Amino acid sequence: MQVDTRTGTATTSAQLPQIHEPRNPGMDLDMDWVASVQANTSAIERRAATLPGRRSVKKEYQAAWLLKAITCIDLTTLAGDDTEGRVRRLCAKAAHPVRQDILDALGVGPIHTGAVCVYHEMVETAVDALRGTGIPVAAVSTGFPAGLSPFRLRVAEIGESVKAGAEEIDIVISRRHVLTGNWQALYDEMQEFRAACGEAHVKAILATGELQTLRNVARASYVCMMAGADFIKTSTGKESVNATLPVSLTMIRAIRDYHARTGIRIGYKPAGGISKAKDALTYLALIKDELGDRWLQPDLFRFGASSLLGDIERQLEHHVTGRYSAGYRHPLA
Repeated sequence: MQVDTRTGTATTSAQLPQIHEPRNPGMDLDMDWVASVQANTSAIERRAATLPGRRSVKKEYQAAWLLKAITCIDLTTLAGDDTEGRVRRLCAKAAHPVRQDILDALGVGPIHTGAVCVYHEMVETAVDALRGTGIPVAAVSTGFPAGLSPFRLRVAEIGESVKAGAEEIDIVISRRHVLTGNWQALYDEMQEFRAACGEAHVKAILATGELQTLRNVARASYVCMMAGADFIKTSTGKESVNATLPVSLTMIRAIRDYHARTGIRIGYKPAGGISKAKDALTYLALIKDELGDRWLQPDLFRFGASSLLGDIERQLEHHVTGRYSAGYRHPLA
């Protein structure tokens, strides 16, 4: 589905050409470039503080933006008590994220989420449940969430998930490489992970809440992109601090700079703590302002979320009926 954010209209994906960016081939580690990267924390925080109030969309325009947000969600379950039944229900929700009566009232054709994200053990179940939908399965890997299992096992885990059918791999970096400034080690690690992914796209999770400074976040972003990451992602969702607007602004500007220098577009995925429709609108506005419309497509932007979809569907029903419904009317899984 394509949403025209200027007019608030929507068309089904069957009417649109599929857009696929070339894979990021990476480049040699440029330590001069990395060392030159700085982050003006006070300026970044001031700019981020203005974001929620700078873009305000209402009525049919808001509905169009929220439909767009749904197509960019990596619908996620990463719980220790996940079962095959839960994952199959999640996949059914990913394929039909909004009740049909709401879509009919909006005059919108079928839509689906950007992907379903699970642990390796649930990859085969998700692949089977999503067969024929065109929705890819993303697997968290490399000792998620801490990334402290033996390196050879982290690499092997990627291979097992790819073999099971995962088309996207969300890897976690070793935070200690960032905290100690060992950029060569981070680059080498990321290159190994990228190679193990083969044709599967790789999202590098920086766990920004554990990197201490925005300068560290910026430098880690550049190093991972140089090493071949197709996406950079804020968080595992398991840290005490996950996606924030200052961190997002820092990472997005690194993506913009990398594209300006190399011509390669890198995707962005904020994850953890994004559960309200109004927050999704703020992030979409940030992407539009800083990177432009091309990054508003699911091959370049994703939300890592589990409860966001429920609130978006609730807001869409309010737009259609003028009333807020109970949460149980929009079951997630």
